[in-house]
Amino acid sequence: MSGYTKDDFIRDTGVSHETAERLETHRALLAEWSGRMNLVGPKELEQYWKRHALDCAQLVPLAPRARRWVDLGSGAGFPGLVIAALLAEKPGAVVHLVEATAKKAAFLREAARAMAVPAEVFNVRIEAFEGGQKRGGERYDVVTARALAPLSRLTLYAKPILDRGAQGLFLKGADIDAELAAAGLAQNGGAYRVDVVESVSDPRGRVVRIAARQPRG
Repeated sequence: MSGYTKDDFIRDTGVSHETAERLETHRALLAEWSGRMNLVGPKELEQYWKRHALDCAQLVPLAPRARRWVDLGSGAGFPGLVIAALLAEKPGAVVHLVEATAKKAAFLREAARAMAVPAEVFNVRIEAFEGGQKRGGERYDVVTARALAPLSRLTLYAKPILDRGAQGLFLKGADIDAELAAAGLAQNGGAYRVDVVESVSDPRGRVVRIAARQPRG
């Protein structure tokens, strides 16, 4: 994966050079900040463009009309900051980044500023954020998460947002069948529609797409 470059990313995603430069800023800040806090390791930085940027960027074409996104447990900015970079030229786009750790939230704010992307950081626990309910019942088009929790917990975190009409796009690994079973998410029937999409960045990866069958108005 380390041989995969920014030019490869541009070719595979069709993004503008300006978008790629925003992501290059993110990569450089990760390298700088990771020296003093736990964001990503050196080997992970070497694999930034495929393992991280491409992996996260694949979510945007799955919801091409979505403009309001919320990313739970944003950490180092995956996928929230990558999504924000891809949406930076779209009018009305915004990505809310929910991160409980103060140091990571500080990184996210600095990265969003330096990248000039439409992202807003919420330094709160996901349970306290309550899917935007403390912001007047705010609605989103998409809720995302990557490497946050098993689906059994993740769906509980996202439930208030999903139930108001957002679709969930969750990046997962090869053990997705076990996670779906443990979460009680049947792919036919139940309160949510669920389907699984193969990852474009990793043959073992999957994207789980979830939507409420009867969202609340």
